[in-house]
Amino acid sequence: MPFTPKLTYKGRPLVRCGNDVYYGSMEEPYVVYLQILNTKQENGVEVADRVHLMLLSTDESKPLPERIIRQANRVGLWSALNFGDIMLQGALQGKV
Repeated sequence: MPFTPKLTYKGRPLVRCGNDVYYGSMEEPYVVYLQILNTKQENGVEVADRVHLMLLSTDESKPLPERIIRQANRVGLWSALNFGDIMLQGALQGKV
């Protein structure tokens, strides 16, 4: 049975496990890995503050250091997801 994500962003799946978020499909050549480094309290709610992004190749025949295509840091989850989408779209269009 195929995996159906419950959460998507701009039509691509978002999968979260703790402070790690994967954006994109493992069936595509690239995904974005977001690691929440720091959180803060805003109006009584804990929100992501600093986020580290990595554009990763989904080619499992390569070792992990070779699969990292690009890295960046952003403040806020919204900013990180937006930038991650730009990185992913560029990579999928061959602009790596």
